[in-house]
Amino acid sequence: MAELQPIMPSTDPATGDPIVEAQEAPEPVPITDREVGDYREQDRFLPIANVARIMKSSVPPSAKIAKDAKETVQECVSEFISFITSEAAEKCQLEKRKTIGGEDILQAMITLGFDNYAETLKIHLAKLRQSGASATSQAAQRDQGSEDNPPLSAGEQADFPPFK
Repeated sequence: MAELQPIMPSTDPATGDPIVEAQEAPEPVPITDREVGDYREQDRFLPIANVARIMKSSVPPSAKIAKDAKETVQECVSEFISFITSEAAEKCQLEKRKTIGGEDILQAMITLGFDNYAETLKIHLAKLRQSGASATSQAAQRDQGSEDNPPLSAGEQADFPPFK
C-alpha cells in the first residue's frame, strides 16, 4: 500500500515565503426535490388565504384575482422570505448566534440590495417595538391594579368601554 505524503504549501523560490492561493467560495447547492419532499406544500408556503387577502387590499373592490396569480405570488413571497432569512441566518452563524433578530433581517435586505425597503421596515420595526413596550407596561399596570380590585362576583357588572 502506498504511503500518504503530507501536503506541503507552495513556496516562492525567490523569498521562501509560502504562497497562499485564494480559495473560491463553494457554489451553493440547490435544494433537491427529495429534500423538499419531506415538507408538505402548505408548510413551505404562506397560506393562500393570507396572500389573497393582502393582494385584494391592494386592488379596487371590483377587481378579480385569478387563482394562478395568487399561487404565483404565494410562491414568490415564500421564496423571498426564505432568501432574506437565509442571508440573515448566515450572518448569525458567522457571529455564533442562534437567534435571528429584526436587525439581522434588515441588514440582510441591505446586503441583498433591498436598501429602500430596509429603511421603511426599520421605521416599522421601531414602531412595533414601541407599541410592544407600551402594551407590556399597560399589562403590568393592569396586573398591579388587579391586586387592589378583587374579581367581580356573579351578580356584579363591570363598566367596560365599547370594543373598537
